[in-house]
Order: sequence, then C-alpha cells, then structure tokens
Amino acid sequence: MYRKAIGIFWAAAVLAAAACPAAAGCNDNPQPGVDWHGCAKVSQVMAGYDLNGANLERTDFSDSDLVGANLADARMAKSNLSRAILKGARLVRADLTKATLERTDLVGADLGNAILEKASLDRAKLAMASLAGARLEKAELKRADLSGADLTGAQLGGADLSRADLRRARLGQSNLLDAYLRLADLRGADLSGALGLAQGQLADTCGDASTKLPADLMAPASWPCASQGDEE
Repeated sequence: MYRKAIGIFWAAAVLAAAACPAAAGCNDNPQPGVDWHGCAKVSQVMAGYDLNGANLERTDFSDSDLVGANLADARMAKSNLSRAILKGARLVRADLTKATLERTDLVGADLGNAILEKASLDRAKLAMASLAGARLEKAELKRADLSGADLTGAQLGGADLSRADLRRARLGQSNLLDAYLRLADLRGADLSGALGLAQGQLADTCGDASTKLPADLMAPASWPCASQGDEE
C-alpha cells in the first residue's frame, strides 16, 4: 500500500511538472536562445549582446542599453523596452507583438520583417531604421521619428501615425489602409507606391513638392504644410 501511494505521488509530480512551463533562467548568461521571459533587466548595460532567438516575452528592458545588440528572431511579445537604447540593434523577424517601445531609441536599427502588431511606439526614435516588410497593424506611432526610415512593404493598416515625422521615408508597397496620418510630416516622403492610401487621409498632413504620392491622389490645398497647432 505504501509503495503504491509513493508511486501515485511521483506520477502526480511528474504530470504537474509537465503541465507547468519551465521557469525562466533570469540569472543565465546572455547567449543565443537564452530564456529570460518575464525577467527584470531594467537599466542594465547590454550593448552588443547576442540574444538571437531568445525567449524575452514580457521581459522588462526599460531604460537599458542594448546598442548594437542582436535580437534577431527573438520572442519579445509584450516586452517593455520603453526608453531603452537600441541604436543599430538587429531585430530582424523579432516578435514584438503588443510590446512597449515608448521613447525607445531605435535609430538605425534593423527591424526588417519584425512583428510589431499593436505595439506602442509613441515618440520612438526610428530615424534611418529599416522596417521593410514589418507588420505594424494597429501600432501606436504617435509623434514617432521615422525620418529617412525604410518602410518598404510594411503593413501599417490601422496604425496611428498622427504627428509622426516621416520626412524622406520610403513607403513603397506599404499598406496604409485606414492608417491615421493627422498632422504627420510627409515632406520628402516617397508614397508613390503605397497601397490603400485614400485622399482623405492626406487632408491634415504636412507635405510639399518633394512628397511623392500615388498617381491617383493629389496634394491637398493646405500644402506645402497644414497647420501643426498644439492639439493632441
């Protein structure tokens, strides 16, 4: 009877372990594939770290230095990267669904084919960044600096780009269906190959003669620049 009870106990323990996800190794050294999900990595210096393919879901990297880090193919859904510095970082194909990147410095970063659906990038610095093929559906990009960014083929359906700086940005084959562009700065931007862009979306934008539009759209009468007021 005793042995039978012990056997049942161990069987239950094994089943419980199998049912629970493995605990994150928050103290593990940085390396490709590391599991830091849900860990606190706040205000840390991690410049140049190789975290390729790492599990970083819900990880808090706020205020951390990740300059030049390799985060390609990393799982970063719902992670917090607010005010982090990721200049020149590699985030190719990274999954940043619903991640927080408010005021994050991503100047020159490579986010090609990254997933940023419903991510918060308000006031993020994305100047000269590559977002080619990125999925940004319903992303928040209010007042984001996307000057000179490559958004070729990016999916921006329903994204909020109000007051965003898109000067000299490349948006060929990007999908702008229902994107909110109120007071966005489009001076020098190339939207000639953009998809889903409607005339009404341009009404309150800022543009000039250097802005390239699809052949079926016209520059609004308010250009070279609509009022930039202080409205939120």
